[in-house]
Amino acid sequence: MSERIKLIWDFRGPNATPIATHHVKHLEEFSITEGLENTLCATENITEMHTIAYMVVGKEHMDDLRERLKPNRGQMYNEI
Repeated sequence: MSERIKLIWDFRGPNATPIATHHVKHLEEFSITEGLENTLCATENITEMHTIAYMVVGKEHMDDLRERLKPNRGQMYNEI
């Protein structure tokens, strides 16, 4: 499998978790609509007031998706 990138959206505040969860639904819909394969969309609680939504995609999609989806940041994704 090729290198994968984790595109990350940060949500902060008392409603961070439900907002991030809702954002993931849109990321999943986008992934299906665009025919992206082997994507992973999920949330991760960083603190009580900070939750991230993320989408893991192949590195070949990084530039296009970064421009279209405007994540806050990204990082290499290491599969365990």
